[in-house]
Amino acid sequence: MTTVIDRIGLLVTNDAEAGEGLLGLRRDVAVVVDGDTVVAVEPVGAAADERIDAGGACVIPGFVDSHTHLVFSGDRSDEFVERMAGRPYEAGGIATTVEATRAASDGELLASARNRLRDAWAGGTTHVEVKSGYGLETDQERRCLDVAARLTDDVTFLGAHLVPPEYAEDPDGYVDLVCTSMLERCAPVARWIDVFCEQGAFDAEQSRAVLRAGAAAGLGARVHANQLGPGPGVQVAVELGAASADHCTHLTDTDIDALAGGGTVATFLPVADFCTRQPYPPGRRALDAGVSIALASNCNPGSSNSTSMPLAITLAVREMGLTVDEALRAATLGGAAALRRDDIGRIRPGARADLALLDAPSYTHLAYRPGMPVVALTVMRGEVVFDRRTDPAN
Repeated sequence: MTTVIDRIGLLVTNDAEAGEGLLGLRRDVAVVVDGDTVVAVEPVGAAADERIDAGGACVIPGFVDSHTHLVFSGDRSDEFVERMAGRPYEAGGIATTVEATRAASDGELLASARNRLRDAWAGGTTHVEVKSGYGLETDQERRCLDVAARLTDDVTFLGAHLVPPEYAEDPDGYVDLVCTSMLERCAPVARWIDVFCEQGAFDAEQSRAVLRAGAAAGLGARVHANQLGPGPGVQVAVELGAASADHCTHLTDTDIDALAGGGTVATFLPVADFCTRQPYPPGRRALDAGVSIALASNCNPGSSNSTSMPLAITLAVREMGLTVDEALRAATLGGAAALRRDDIGRIRPGARADLALLDAPSYTHLAYRPGMPVVALTVMRGEVVFDRRTDPAN
């Protein structure tokens, strides 16, 4: 069955060859979808079995959120309050979530993760990467990954999120566990492996060991890098060909040169920097140096309890020096690049039918109206997963 999203006033394709400027803009067009795939961008009035009237509004590719921790239990709002009062953010708070997650049932974990995913759909997100990392024990990590696999096909094994309390005196022993039996159990349901390369978590050599073991098991590499201060995370990510180095809050000129010269995407997580009172990443400097960038939400209970990609865009524009065009591209096509995918993050024939209809004439309203519900309708794989227009209040 075909569906046409008709009377689009402004379409962001992210296909520079098909339209104007960085975002490949098209005006007064219709997008034709067959099943879960875009088949054409045509003049207004294209024929199809079903019709969605955009009413002259703007349509963008669905956001690609390439860094989330949607599977968790528990609440850490007290930490947020303390940080707002001046207490610095530290990696060790993860242990609080580990305890709560281990105590939750499979059903509770799935239900809460699905609720967060629905919130993401309401914000225009159509694809998420989801990590484990709050089990930190073989069976617990596997069950978190099983839940994640019910939400997405971009599942990341993050057993190396923190050294759990039971290994506090033997961190290298925990690294060995992650690299052997835990990896063997978890790799079949994961596409990626990640490591928190940071003071208080895992050092450079431990991180290399984790990533190399993951590569040997067929998993692609991702790295939590340079969040809490300058460190080796970015260099490790580039050295080992990681798809993405995430956070990148503290970048030296050497780090930026390495990212610009390699194939690793710098994924910025400005909502986490907002929530932890960290400085914002040098987005403008990185872009000007030729670094490929992405924006993601980093939804998690400790440092960024939000799925809002529009908020990430707003902060990137206001605090990181990006233009709205650059931020939107980073939140869509940039996220796809960070996941090494070419089927999402754009609207063109052959792409997955993921898009968001805005309650606005232009995508600039994503930053121009901060905190407001700008997304009116979200389509994922050709199916409407969110429609604010059905709300009786509208």
